[in-house]
Amino acid sequence: MARLPPGIRFITSFSRDQWYRAFIFSLTFLLYASFHLSRKPISIVKGELHKHCAASHEVELNSYKEYAAQIQPVKKPSNVSQCGWEPFDKNNYKQLLGALDYSFLCAYAIGMYLSGIIGERLPIRYYLTVGMLASGLFTAMFGLGYFYNIHNLWFYIMAQIANGLVQTTGWPSVVTCIGNWFGKGRRGLIMGIWNSHTSVGNILGSLIAAYWVSTCWGLSFVMPGVTIAVMGIVCFLFLIEHPKDVSCSCTPSSRDREANISTEFVVSSKTFLNGTSRLRVQAPTLNAKEASKPEDPEMQHLLIDSESCSVSLNSSTAITGEGRHRTSAISFLGALRIPGVIEFSLCLLFAKLVSYTFLFWLPLYITNVEHLDAKRAGDLSTLFDVGGIFGGILAGLISDRLEKRASTCGMMLLLAAPTLYMFSAISKMGLEATIVMLLISGALVNGPYALITTAVSADLGTHKSLKGNARALSTVTAIIDGTGSVGAALGPLLAGLISPSGWNNVFYMLMVADACALLFLLRLIEKELRCNAHHTL
Repeated sequence: MARLPPGIRFITSFSRDQWYRAFIFSLTFLLYASFHLSRKPISIVKGELHKHCAASHEVELNSYKEYAAQIQPVKKPSNVSQCGWEPFDKNNYKQLLGALDYSFLCAYAIGMYLSGIIGERLPIRYYLTVGMLASGLFTAMFGLGYFYNIHNLWFYIMAQIANGLVQTTGWPSVVTCIGNWFGKGRRGLIMGIWNSHTSVGNILGSLIAAYWVSTCWGLSFVMPGVTIAVMGIVCFLFLIEHPKDVSCSCTPSSRDREANISTEFVVSSKTFLNGTSRLRVQAPTLNAKEASKPEDPEMQHLLIDSESCSVSLNSSTAITGEGRHRTSAISFLGALRIPGVIEFSLCLLFAKLVSYTFLFWLPLYITNVEHLDAKRAGDLSTLFDVGGIFGGILAGLISDRLEKRASTCGMMLLLAAPTLYMFSAISKMGLEATIVMLLISGALVNGPYALITTAVSADLGTHKSLKGNARALSTVTAIIDGTGSVGAALGPLLAGLISPSGWNNVFYMLMVADACALLFLLRLIEKELRCNAHHTL
């Protein structure tokens, strides 16, 4: 018998379950990347909605005539001034552009709290498909204002509000789906790689929008809208919500839960020998090798809700025993009582404030500082997201090695504040310096944001008191990301209000936000270090 080709041997080396999990990993990656792809155009088009033309009054007449001769052959829609697209061609353009950002992000923040609750009660595939089709419609709707020559500010604001509401269907859905397939066995590195879909979507959205922005900025919205709508159809055709739908074997989530419960019993029984309820909690008996494994470091160092590490484990076990047969969705207040949810939610509020300020205002900042056109500024801004990819992976890798999620976030936030100050100073020295600082700032700003929205959310959403209930995971994820979205709404709004007084003041605001994010993590960081010292003794 001939030996199988290397490619076939590679394919057959993985089980059917592993191929399904790889497929779901890749599909959810692409689905949520399309969400971010459709959010990026507004930041690219800002430089075209208002062109930096105030200096034209200061140049000599012959220079102005040369400039006019260059743009004269280009046919423009009516009511388009040399300073951009009405009504964004006035001196208050930064406030108006900030209002567009705030409209989208405020609707997104409000809708996120409702989305998790609604998503728990509907099939994920249908819920996500409808959300993606609606997102495509409202993203393209903004661009249609160019083709139909619409200059009413409220048209663009309503398009942003509607888009913000329907886009909330994305994050709780994909996280719940990933939770069904991969469960608590995930680690920071894997989640850091998966979370790079945000940066990949931002990069693709920037490149697509930048390609059309100087010639027909309406297509900068229409093409991303078509893209996410097509991905919505792909979602309807291929998304598998749960392994049991295709008769896959027991997911790592359930195996990890059983191992954690039994390991908890082993640890707690050394201190509390008279616990009959804990004897009931111990699920299937593990072999000696599994029983000898240390407790999950994600739970060991992250979800600490009492002064003693052993007492914390025991209390978590008791909660598990009480709610073993409970299948209903967790309440909003019940989710808030999970140790770490409030701290990480408030931390994400300020971390996302910084990240989304860069997302919506970085191209315009580059246009003003480097004096580049909208297309080149959009292309250059993608380097921030490239740095974000490496930052998310690095944060996951470090948190795995140190077994400390909060400490990893705190370390990167501590480095991010002075880096932002350096960015504001060094970026004015030339293009090369701007490129370097974009990469470094992107890694440090998006690192904590990526870690909290993925690995930390998975930790908290699969807390022992939840029994790994994916419906509860949707609510916990929505609370964390919804709170972060409040900061995402405030950041661009504050940038629009502060930037007229100088870009340096915007960077000072971002540094204060980083310091506040670090402040909310101090209690968890202290507990991680203290618990680590306890286990070292």
